[in-house]
Amino acid sequence: MAATHQITAGFMPLFDSAVLVAAGELGFAAREGIELTLHRETSWANIRDRIAIGHFHLAHMLGPMPLACSLGLTPIASETIVPFSLSLGGNCVTVSNAVWDGMAAHGAEPDLDPARAGAALGALIRGRAARGSDPLRFAVVHPHSGHNYELRYWLAACGINPERDIEIVIVPPPFMADALAAGRIDGYCVGEPWNSAAVAAGTGHIVTVKALLWRNSPEKVIGVRKAWAEENPEALAALLRALHHSARWCQDPANHAELAALMAGPGFLGLPASVQMPILTGRLKLGGGAERAIADFFVPFDKAANFPWKSHALWFYTQMVRWGHVAHTPENLAIAWNCYRPDLYRSALKPLGVALPGANAKVEGALKAATPVGSAGASLLLGPDGFFDGQIFDPDEIEAYVAGQKHADSLAQ
Repeated sequence: MAATHQITAGFMPLFDSAVLVAAGELGFAAREGIELTLHRETSWANIRDRIAIGHFHLAHMLGPMPLACSLGLTPIASETIVPFSLSLGGNCVTVSNAVWDGMAAHGAEPDLDPARAGAALGALIRGRAARGSDPLRFAVVHPHSGHNYELRYWLAACGINPERDIEIVIVPPPFMADALAAGRIDGYCVGEPWNSAAVAAGTGHIVTVKALLWRNSPEKVIGVRKAWAEENPEALAALLRALHHSARWCQDPANHAELAALMAGPGFLGLPASVQMPILTGRLKLGGGAERAIADFFVPFDKAANFPWKSHALWFYTQMVRWGHVAHTPENLAIAWNCYRPDLYRSALKPLGVALPGANAKVEGALKAATPVGSAGASLLLGPDGFFDGQIFDPDEIEAYVAGQKHADSLAQ
């Protein structure tokens, strides 16, 4: 049977593209009448630009990137919306063995504790500054990435000024481990498997993870050209249903070996399946023989992982404001609010009778444990969603949150 819809999508070689890849490779898209053509890219800048000029209808994207596209922060501005979130968690902060040794000398333990690791890194940085050493250089994947904002949030909360005390550079995800091994960078924040790759090579040590910095927090999304979405509502709804079924399949532990083997293929990650398994099991090798199991390390389906919460978009927006990437204006706030589209998610999935949150936004950081919440359809568990420093983000109090961050950063100058 000929496909009803032709959809072209870009992705980066990261494990959190798995829901999109599995949708195309395992038949979930085809069963919805979609011929899904996937294009592997080498940088987030390529993804961003190819969406803008129309090469892709949609793409595996960094959570803040559609905001940046819509706010005019990109070389080619393009209205980009988010009707589906691909996962929660999945990132780590990895440092060179030399930096880890320095952190360990200041009390760091191989336990992934963000506060302990941050305090040790701060002590190391201050000691280096007193000796006149060059600042440590950390890499992130893109200026408008969750990686950049969560790295900065962690450092700032631990008394490290990311604008002054370290250098932050941009490196594509597949090059991170090699750049660390070559001594070009001292650490990085990236999604799996590029942290485990450095550990496996013996050149890096994982010091903390996104799943502990902000539990069950947003990561990658499906970014869609708004014009295409408006012109092709049936194709988009069909794709969202395919992604829903794919995400559910990816979450099931019974499928993890098959999923790891798929993602290990040369057209996707090109790394051994064994290097993919830590993200699926949550059991990470940290380096130096240390291992830790992290609850909810990577969540592709459970806990409303696929729901495009407006509060996630607004938290990313507050970080853009905090670090001077965008001015905080009523117009920009409205653009951020309208970027994530739970209405499209609801309309596509409501016929399936799946659990749908009762609200479009929520207070972030308030749930200390997994909590049943009101939903349409089946029951729904959310959380825990705490920030490691105990902060709360209430999207209804955004002015106070932005002002509080500015105050905290001014004190750290």
